Amino acid sequence: MKDPYKVLGVSKDTSPADLKKTYRKLAMKLHPDQNPGDEKVAEQFKEVSAAYALLSDEKMKARYDRGEINPDGSEKGFANYQQHAGGGAHPFGGGGQGFGAFGAGFDAEDLFSSLFGGGRARTQQRPKPSRRGEDRTYKIDIDFLDAVRGSKKQIKLETGKTLNVNTPVNVKEGQQIRLKGQGSPGMGGGPNGDALIEVHIKKHPYFTRSDNNIIMELPITLEEAVLGAKVTVPTISGKISLTIPKNSSSGKTMRLKGKGAADPKTKKTGDQLVKLMIMLPDEADSNLEKIIKKWSTDSKDSEVKNIRGHLI
Repeated sequence: MKDPYKVLGVSKDTSPADLKKTYRKLAMKLHPDQNPGDEKVAEQFKEVSAAYALLSDEKMKARYDRGEINPDGSEKGFANYQQHAGGGAHPFGGGGQGFGAFGAGFDAEDLFSSLFGGGRARTQQRPKPSRRGEDRTYKIDIDFLDAVRGSKKQIKLETGKTLNVNTPVNVKEGQQIRLKGQGSPGMGGGPNGDALIEVHIKKHPYFTRSDNNIIMELPITLEEAVLGAKVTVPTISGKISLTIPKNSSSGKTMRLKGKGAADPKTKKTGDQLVKLMIMLPDEADSNLEKIIKKWSTDSKDSEVKNIRGHLI
């Protein structure tokens, strides 16, 4: 066994109160309940408890400081005897690990229990406290239409397990989907934690969403704006025909009833709002310029100029 002072990280003149405080901190950190299945940490817990058992006993500590006993509490004269004769020859029955002077029945858990709540009976195993496992968060990226219409996405958990995640209809950016019992395992018979699936939505090339309404900008020609037309418009459920009325200004918004996203609570469906955007040719068109100049001379654009005059 190692020097108990080094095991606890204290000096010979450390007060009993500070010694106790140091042990409590180390014991809580190294306790097997906090480190399930870690044999190395479990052995450290035993060493720390044995070191505290020796140094917290005034008589034992004094004898150790005078060099009369070994770090495991055994008499100095038996150290070499045990080394040559084997752990079974130790007069205190401590075995190869040390702790002999504390008896073959030395139990670090007993010492921990007595310090943290009154101890336990020798013949009764102290029940381990149950604790729920931690939740684990995962992120998934889904397409805009999958977010609006609902979809199924496959995800791989930290455990290596693969699950199909059903994203609900009209799921929102950053919304979390909870998968019960798919998080970290519980301790002491406690329930597993949950897996929290955080949804992130990819941008669509022409659709956006406002509450349950779908919004898009529709490019139209000057001819379609002036003369009116029937055009094909995409929606989240397929293509439909839209009638553009004559003399439609750029920025005019048309409503397609019931072509939006469904509300997951009320089950009501929003609308699609189509904003008309007049697009002129990329290159100058002399014929168009002549027509516009003649039209401008004839009409004088009086209505538009009156409206714009209020902005100055």
